[in-house]
Amino acid sequence: MAPQIAIDFYAAQAAHPSLMPFHPVVRRWFAERLGEPSRPQVEGWPLIQGGSDVLIAAPTGSGKTLTAFLAALDGLFRQALEGTLPDRTQVLYVSPLKALGNDVQKNLLQPLEELLARARAEGYAPQELRVQVRTGDTTASERAQMIKRPPHILITTPESLYLYLTADRARATLRAVRTVIVDEI
Repeated sequence: MAPQIAIDFYAAQAAHPSLMPFHPVVRRWFAERLGEPSRPQVEGWPLIQGGSDVLIAAPTGSGKTLTAFLAALDGLFRQALEGTLPDRTQVLYVSPLKALGNDVQKNLLQPLEELLARARAEGYAPQELRVQVRTGDTTASERAQMIKRPPHILITTPESLYLYLTADRARATLRAVRTVIVDEI
């Protein structure tokens, strides 16, 4: 249920055109936090949001990872706001272990926390949006919990994904994945 809030029409109009397909909370967050989208974002978002397979090759620091994450987050965020977010993994992020920590914190966890906080401040009551990491260090109890209640976003390494795919119950949790982000190829 959308809250009744006042929206500054002129501020909403000032957003870059490539941000217009995003939820208004996401648009405002991006514009205030990051300003103008980068070229990979401007060119990548319409393709990603249109359901195309996309390869983004651009220099380090150009926003490639956030390009993919923000498009995926917007869809999950909308479901969380509508109360229709199912207990299924919808986004799979695969990256080498050495790149996981910084990329995940900067491009996924921090934006997600900020978006949810902003939504709550604007009167929304979003569902919990779960993110879990599966690496070689993930304990057996954590792995079992991921199968019982899959995260909405699963972050893993190529090696751990291989093991995930070889276990029937774990592999079954990936049937609802809509977005696969392969980073650092």
